[in-house]
Amino acid sequence: MTSNREIHLASRPQGWPTADNFRLVETGVPTPGPGQIVVRNQFISVDPYMRGRMNDVKSYVPPFALDAPLDGGAVGEVVAGGGDGISVGDTVLHGLGWREYALLDAGSARRVDPDLAPVTAYLSVLGMTGLTAYAGLLDVAAMRPGETVFVSGAAGAVGSMVGQIAKLKGAGRVVGSAGSPAKVARLTELGFDAAFDYHDGPVRDALKAAAPDGIDVYFDNVGGEHLEAAIGAMNLHGRAAICGMIAQYNSAEPPAAPRNLALVIGKRLTLRGFLVGDHGGLREQFVTEVAGWLREGKLSYDETIVDGIENAPDAFLGLLRGENLGKMLVRL
Repeated sequence: MTSNREIHLASRPQGWPTADNFRLVETGVPTPGPGQIVVRNQFISVDPYMRGRMNDVKSYVPPFALDAPLDGGAVGEVVAGGGDGISVGDTVLHGLGWREYALLDAGSARRVDPDLAPVTAYLSVLGMTGLTAYAGLLDVAAMRPGETVFVSGAAGAVGSMVGQIAKLKGAGRVVGSAGSPAKVARLTELGFDAAFDYHDGPVRDALKAAAPDGIDVYFDNVGGEHLEAAIGAMNLHGRAAICGMIAQYNSAEPPAAPRNLALVIGKRLTLRGFLVGDHGGLREQFVTEVAGWLREGKLSYDETIVDGIENAPDAFLGLLRGENLGKMLVRL
């Protein structure tokens, strides 16, 4: 415990981020004050929403500061300090990733049980990722048994959970889109009824072939052409949970689609954006139900792991390019 390495935001990207937007900085290991803890991070999460925080614009979460560490979900071991029932040796989940050692108030960390599940699960299937899928599908989109569900970005950490939860909750048909033949094959292994590679042609054509009777629920991780295709395919009173729009995160130009928003009127559609933080009341129910599915072998999750804090920017850029299968994590 003599040195600490952090990833700082060196500059704000114009369009697609590059490695030059990040800087590896070496600092000292922090010393805790009263009620504080020092956590040696074991795994950190990189997520699509972080791209928006690289811009200096007003949003639902403050932008990353220049020449300061980025932050995000992390899990690790408490190595110094204590408070609020947390002691040295505990494994905790917290929000100060992108660094090897994190100093934080004990009250802002949540103790997790590494014997109940692998620690990485608390950053994915049992964490924000899983709750996003669960709340978005069942609360925001209010999926009902027998309905047809379409998921974009379906091989990602959230999308793969959405499809499996939909099947476990009685969806009549679940369709997913992904960005490679290998990912499409993985979706069928996970129980999707149909899946397609969006590189193979217009999304609207592939969706029509996969869901000839239309869709009732759309879980949107992509936006753009996918959202336009979903609106066109929706049945009366269809609902869309708008989780993310990664297709336009790096675009310097306004998106060209969707161009058919007028259909929202005649079809009486509901398009509802949501943030997982608004659904904390579901956490206990979510953990109980999902942990049960995991124990029973009914739910699977994938992880893509990159080693070394110095490679965190590459992991993040790879995530934006779709190089991950499931959750993208960095092991420290």
